[in-house]
Amino acid sequence: MSSISIPDLVAVRSRHPEAIAEAAALRRRRPLLGAPGAPAASGTGRDRLMIIAADHPARGALGVGERKFAMANRADLLERLTLALSRPGVDGVLATADILEDLLLLGALDDKVVVGSMNRGGLAGAAFELDDRFTGHRAQDIERLRFDAGKLLLRIDYEDQGSLSTMVSTARAIDAMAERGLPVFVEPFICRRVDGKVTNDLGAEAVARSIAIASGLAGTSAYTWLKLPVTEDPDDMAWVCETSTLPTVLLGGEVNGDQEVTYEKWRKALRLPTVRGLVVGRTLLYPADGDVTAAVDTAVGLL
Repeated sequence: MSSISIPDLVAVRSRHPEAIAEAAALRRRRPLLGAPGAPAASGTGRDRLMIIAADHPARGALGVGERKFAMANRADLLERLTLALSRPGVDGVLATADILEDLLLLGALDDKVVVGSMNRGGLAGAAFELDDRFTGHRAQDIERLRFDAGKLLLRIDYEDQGSLSTMVSTARAIDAMAERGLPVFVEPFICRRVDGKVTNDLGAEAVARSIAIASGLAGTSAYTWLKLPVTEDPDDMAWVCETSTLPTVLLGGEVNGDQEVTYEKWRKALRLPTVRGLVVGRTLLYPADGDVTAAVDTAVGLL
């Protein structure tokens, strides 16, 4: 089946749901990483990864800055994603099944790294937020759809029993991915509730501890990558990243200050030996000035 346009998605989904599996079977795949030193625009990747993240809506997290429902318009989100994916040096996308299947139908995933988002059960603001169950992609789904990797979130609050359930589920998910030879990006945080809201601790000691815990989960770490924030003090990243030999990508998060300061933090951390790229979402898809192309190109330039 040839690719379609965004207005056609509902018709195809309602009349030809099998088109998703057909598109997945025909998608041109690429290696996770390309040859060291390969040019950004080569189409075969580099020894660095630039992944666009768009798995926030499945947690009910639709806001960007002061715009509470910025990500609620699916057509607008897909337009932003297809634009970002078309830019030289963008290697792939991280999203939930609904978004990735839209992108499959749109023909936007050929020669891209496709990362399925696995645990989305910890809904933002819910009492059960830290009992983060695997309600998204399973390992068998990622394998069946010929996607390239998975991603999961591991938030640990020492005072919340739900974190233990999430740790156990995370370990078994890593095992299932490794059995299939599929990489999985683990995003760990030490967190706590502040005025009822789950807040991630970005202090160096907390980030180092989260790395140590995540690195030791499951029966093998052979296919495990880490997805880490830049610490509160960027100068701490050098020793924090020495906590593990696992390959690491930096997460973008939401920027609430000077974008240039954020870019400089990423640039510095990208020089560290274990860091292999960036996974950034709302910062690039919904930049303050509205220029997605410029934001994506600037981020790619940091690599």
